Amino acid sequence: QLQASGGGLVQAGGSLRLSCAASGLTFNNSAVGWFRQAPGKEREFVADISWSGGSTYYADSVKGRFTISRDNAKNSVYLQMNSLKPEDTAVYYCAATKTAGWGSIHPYEYDYWGQGTQVTVSS
Repeated sequence: QLQASGGGLVQAGGSLRLSCAASGLTFNNSAVGWFRQAPGKEREFVADISWSGGSTYYADSVKGRFTISRDNAKNSVYLQMNSLKPEDTAVYYCAATKTAGWGSIHPYEYDYWGQGTQVTVSS
């Protein structure tokens, strides 16, 4: 099971840190991705991190503003979001693979999903 948390309401230019905690699965061997879905839009890739944390990848829209990291000792992955913009408003989901890997921009590559946490950025 994955539990995403840390969302909230923030003004443009502000920051939030999302957390994704895993329970009941061997998180250390999973690549993890963050996705988001705004109302009326398809779910889109935000960032991913390899099972070891040695490789990360970002969508162009968040590159330089968001940072993904993980702490395998705490079975957790984080998404630090800085310089937030109104267009970042969405429900953010974390997802994990069943096997060790490098992550993917495609939702169908992931086996486990969290319930989502709402991020709202006001202008």
